[in-house]
Amino acid sequence: MTTSVWNGAGRRIELCDVGLRDGLQMEAQFVPTEDKIALVNALSHAGLSKIEVTSFTSPTAIPALRDAEVVMREIERRPGVTYTALVPNARGAERAIESRTDELNLVMSVSETHNLANLRMTRAQSFAALAQVITMAQAAQVPVNVSLSCVFGCPMEGDVALDAVWEHVQRFADLGVAGITLCDTTGMAFPTQVGQVVAAARARWPGMAFTLHFHNTRGMGLANVLAAIDVGAQRFDASLGGLGGCPYAPGATGNVCTEEVVHALQLMGYDTGIDLPALIATAARLPALIGHEVPSQIVKAGCRLDLHPVPAGFDAIRERALAR
Repeated sequence: MTTSVWNGAGRRIELCDVGLRDGLQMEAQFVPTEDKIALVNALSHAGLSKIEVTSFTSPTAIPALRDAEVVMREIERRPGVTYTALVPNARGAERAIESRTDELNLVMSVSETHNLANLRMTRAQSFAALAQVITMAQAAQVPVNVSLSCVFGCPMEGDVALDAVWEHVQRFADLGVAGITLCDTTGMAFPTQVGQVVAAARARWPGMAFTLHFHNTRGMGLANVLAAIDVGAQRFDASLGGLGGCPYAPGATGNVCTEEVVHALQLMGYDTGIDLPALIATAARLPALIGHEVPSQIVKAGCRLDLHPVPAGFDAIRERALAR
């Protein structure tokens, strides 16, 4: 029996901020290396237990993250915080391990079409390449998480058969990965679907550390988070400022916004371990760095009880009302 989402009762929810990787990789404006480092450090101090710092992808493919080694080496390491990075292949794994990355995050899609479009490989080719990376990481005693894209739908194929999802979860579980992220890559998930998928995954692999990764493309991101929590999920990806998107899904917006998720969960009694004012202050730095506003409604509107002054002339208004 799980606690209702309407009463968190102090239950701990762990968040991994992916904005500095999933978000910044989509930005046209290069964020200076020292500012990336400062953002990671600010997230660490705000209480994030896990931060996806960067991606060890080819600098030619993702020039926005061409400073991956410098950022990962120069961030402040706080005890209890996991500093993870996306790793696409063996060369990326070598770079990440040499840069003292705490965890390697590997990605492939459960949709054949999306995997070919995104990674230029079949699913079989991706699995073989990632199995090699897992072997390398285990030899270096570095944990591995595998993010499975398009679990809740593919923008080119439509619904994805759960049998295909479970097949890949089992294959990676057999390789001894530390965790698996079920990704709503382009914001196609909806709450009842999320509840069914998450409940089934937890029942099949009770010892696996599952993370949920939702996008807010169709405005259901937070609802999907709550639906997953209601069936026992504890770990979620979220993006500072709500940054992000997907190059193979026109109109796709960023991940669920970290400060919006924290704001909602704290109001509902959940324990995120995060200093919300410090998190909001960090998100508020982003517009100046990327050259445009961020989707975050909390940055724009403030928290629920951030009150506003009464209108000018309010005392006179009150006096006139009382004199009637």
